[in-house]
Amino acid sequence: MASSIQPTPQIQAVRGFNRFYTQRIGVLAPYLGSEFSLTEVRVLYELAQRDQPTASELAQDLALDAGYLSRILRRFESQGWLARAPSVADARQSLLRLTPAGHKVFAPLQQQSNDEAAALLAGLSSAEQQNLVAAMGTLQRLLAPLGQPAATRTIVLRDPKPGDMGWVVQQHAEIYAREYGWNSEFEALVADIAGKYLKNFQPDFEKCWIAELDGLRVGAVFVVRKSATVAQLRMLILAPEARGLGLGGRLTDECIAFARNKGYKKMQLWTNSCLDAARAIYAKRGFRLTKSEPYYGFGHDLVGETWELRF
Repeated sequence: MASSIQPTPQIQAVRGFNRFYTQRIGVLAPYLGSEFSLTEVRVLYELAQRDQPTASELAQDLALDAGYLSRILRRFESQGWLARAPSVADARQSLLRLTPAGHKVFAPLQQQSNDEAAALLAGLSSAEQQNLVAAMGTLQRLLAPLGQPAATRTIVLRDPKPGDMGWVVQQHAEIYAREYGWNSEFEALVADIAGKYLKNFQPDFEKCWIAELDGLRVGAVFVVRKSATVAQLRMLILAPEARGLGLGGRLTDECIAFARNKGYKKMQLWTNSCLDAARAIYAKRGFRLTKSEPYYGFGHDLVGETWELRF
């Protein structure tokens, strides 16, 4: 006969917290008001954030039964949301990625999740929100599986505060001068865009996100209203120390979800052909190159590109 564990005060406290939290975040209701289960949304999220994971990696990291995950992936593939490519490293494995149709399905779920998290925080002061985030970080560190390193990195996407625009200009100037040799003309361009954003900001149709990693600013992106039907993605920037974490894709996904939610019909952006990492992010999410034109700027011969995503 199996021995029974007596519920200590600590056990009762953990179970009480579980009941409170699952009810508070709506896990027991239809998830995000969608047709998807919590597990399916989590798989969609991982596919949207990761760079071509394998099914084995997803199953291990999400602690999912391989057969159950396989059924979810087959459903996504049958809907045209998932594409597979053979792995060069292991012929038995396939590399998985969301198609543009898959990103289109995921975008409103991303926005709804953001809205629900914002609603949870809305009644808390800034100090209380910081305490809550710190407490959640403590939970993650203490409950990390044995033998695995605890998650110690905290990523936050927030609204801009005074001083952030100056930081955005500084980061663009420093990073592009160091990595591409661009001159002060580029800093002047970014300063002009940031100044116009502050001066002409339309809160119902425009948005800026500042990304923080462990409490430090590491990235930013903007959605600007170009017309009643066209949103413009501008000034995506990521500090070198934050690369490789999926933050560039996450910032872009926020822009797409916001633009869809606001009723825009198209998102447009301008970039340069030498910016391979950014171009890969845009292409993965369904943006299409619509115009390419050589020009001289920022001290170099460059090729400017216009990319568009239709909703």
